[in-house]
Amino acid sequence: MTTLIDRRSPSRSPSNGPSRRSILGLMGATGALMISGLAVINPREAWGLEVTTLKPETMRTLIVMARDVYPHDKLADRFYAVAMKPYETGAASDPALKTLVEEGVITLDTLAKARHGVPYADVGWEEQRVAVLREIEESAFFQKVRGGLVVSLYNQEELWPVFGYEGSSDDKGGYIDRGFSDISWL
Repeated sequence: MTTLIDRRSPSRSPSNGPSRRSILGLMGATGALMISGLAVINPREAWGLEVTTLKPETMRTLIVMARDVYPHDKLADRFYAVAMKPYETGAASDPALKTLVEEGVITLDTLAKARHGVPYADVGWEEQRVAVLREIEESAFFQKVRGGLVVSLYNQEELWPVFGYEGSSDDKGGYIDRGFSDISWL
């Protein structure tokens, strides 16, 4: 029997586990989010999110769903992960929320598998995932996630400059003397 050695990393063999380079190459072909134990990991962006209450697959689906509901090409997946973290922490103390989220993701996966043969998060085209979301947009699950995203995504101070928001002006004396009436762009 021949053992294959990763030629890009001579010291690595399948028995030593995959190299970082091979994982990154795989991620480029199959998507950015992967499940490892009790975490959702994005090796391309070098972040991970521990999941203890919801299933890691559920959190992965929520992150992809969040990007599809409020798509911003400039934003990294980590911002969507931060926006979805309240469902993980909330589910720990609210069994009804946990059930709503887990069953909602099961519904998304079932619809995606029926139409595309893979779970929702693995559907390759955003347009196809959005079509699946349209089928559940009246559901309590979809409305809960969409409504929560408005606050949890856009209230991240690190993102404000991306959208041109300078933050609160109250502590700086308001907007009137800070360019409110500056219409040089007109």
